[in-house]
Amino acid sequence: MTEGTSEQSSSAALKPSDFVHLHNHTFHSVLDGLTKIHDLVDKVKELGMEAAAVTDHGTMSGILDYYKTAKKAGIKPIIGIETYVAARSPL
Repeated sequence: MTEGTSEQSSSAALKPSDFVHLHNHTFHSVLDGLTKIHDLVDKVKELGMEAAAVTDHGTMSGILDYYKTAKKAGIKPIIGIETYVAARSPL
């Protein structure tokens, strides 16, 4: 058996596109996010990533803009939302 595994050699060759941010807030997350959608997409592209998620708090109001902006830039948009569930809540 040889030293080192394929797992070790593959992890040494990770590229920026192998990492995806799955928890991002934009200015649509009131009191939590300040990022403008085009700035987020520009940064993702600059860093060589192929995808990113937007998971604003309790709203999907920016998703259409994010989807269109990301697709135009060649970024895979991952759509999400951060919600809270509480007992006896109307949600």
